[in-house]
Amino acid sequence: MSIKSVGAAEFKAKCLHLIDQMGDDGEPIIITKRGKPVALLTPAPEKSDRSSIIGAMKGTVLQYDHPFLPVIDVEEWDAMR
Repeated sequence: MSIKSVGAAEFKAKCLHLIDQMGDDGEPIIITKRGKPVALLTPAPEKSDRSSIIGAMKGTVLQYDHPFLPVIDVEEWDAMR
């Protein structure tokens, strides 16, 4: 996959066309100013079609050694005071 490079002035003039073109070919665009890269325009990631919350947090807990014990001591609970 190649990365296109476009000057800031050209990007400003052709912004909508370049966005449409990027949507078609999926190639990111580097926007330059005086020859130096200043921004990178990339396609948005595909949105996952998750219709259920079941499994949404899968993989977020890295380690929990004692799953049946409270995470904090009972004395630290605000609800108990």
